[in-house]
Amino acid sequence: MLRVLGKASSINVRKVLWACAEIEIPFDREDWGSGFKSPQTPGFMALNPNAMVPVIQDDDFTLWESNSIIRYLASRYSDTDLYPIEARARARVDQWIDWQASDLNKSWSYAFMSLVRHSPQHQDGYALATSCKDWLRHMEILDRQLDSTGAYVVGDQFSLADIPIGLSVNRWFETPLAHPDFPAVNAYYERLSRRQGYRLYGRNGTP
Repeated sequence: MLRVLGKASSINVRKVLWACAEIEIPFDREDWGSGFKSPQTPGFMALNPNAMVPVIQDDDFTLWESNSIIRYLASRYSDTDLYPIEARARARVDQWIDWQASDLNKSWSYAFMSLVRHSPQHQDGYALATSCKDWLRHMEILDRQLDSTGAYVVGDQFSLADIPIGLSVNRWFETPLAHPDFPAVNAYYERLSRRQGYRLYGRNGTP
């Protein structure tokens, strides 16, 4: 059985758990991370030298980096269009997964640490305002994309790209800041919320 190392509250661990739910992969999860077993131990760092969650172990295969993990799981265990085999279709999915990691994620990180985690190191007013503005700009990009597809990030079918982006959308709504009306994002959020995996792992375990 797949072994998942990482606490369930971690947004990156939740990517893996949601992917497992979509693909119907049974797993055993162990609590690692802040507040639980420390990933700074030699044993954990032998699995991931970055000392970060999640890590999976699939028989004798160990893998870290959440987006790499969900790609692996979809490639190995899914026979659906979740992660297409055809090169151009797969590239579209990868494009939005990478956009979430390299652009959307970075835009909200400071605001989230300031407004949700109340980190003393993230209380600079100018930096907070800049982060909120940048986050808004990226949500506008997402809203336009969702308006053009009418359903999901890549098209009319749910894909692997919707897992990291859907979790970021949850983070948008759960962070106490002004939320301009983005009709396509709002509809997307409710559309995702009809999926059992998202209700379990995408909306912080709340239906």
